[in-house]
Amino acid sequence: MSGIIEQKKQLVEEIADKFRNSQSAVVVDYRGLDVSEVTALRKELREAGVEFKVYKNTMVRRAVESVELNELSEVLTGPNAIAFSEDVVAPARILNNFSKDHEALEIKGGVIEGSVASLEQIKELADLPNYEGMVSMLLSVLQAPIRNFAYATKAVAEQKEEQGA
Repeated sequence: MSGIIEQKKQLVEEIADKFRNSQSAVVVDYRGLDVSEVTALRKELREAGVEFKVYKNTMVRRAVESVELNELSEVLTGPNAIAFSEDVVAPARILNNFSKDHEALEIKGGVIEGSVASLEQIKELADLPNYEGMVSMLLSVLQAPIRNFAYATKAVAEQKEEQGA
């Protein structure tokens, strides 16, 4: 009997460590998805480096209490799966896109950088572009003033040529 209790304590500690070490964790209700849909979802998450696990709610509640994320306990009803990731945006984006095509998948809530996030916050996060997209947008913003200066300089030079001719 004490062996089982020890295993449960280790499992709770493992889950708590995942919450501590992950940049984001998203809780979903996967009821209604068939095996092929869950397999496709797991494959997509795995390719993005996201760990997708199903735990007993009682174990997750104890882990959540130990890492002081008690508000997350409210969404831990029914069959749940949790997507843990070092990338803040990836699990939210993948799960949000998957839920658009598969109505049975329901995002319930999660944790973003150590604080409990609501469904709305997770959906906002899912709408952000990926890292490459953000870098591209930043470079575009940084290049705009230089490009505009070059256009203005060229226009002034062309105007002076016309006046000189």
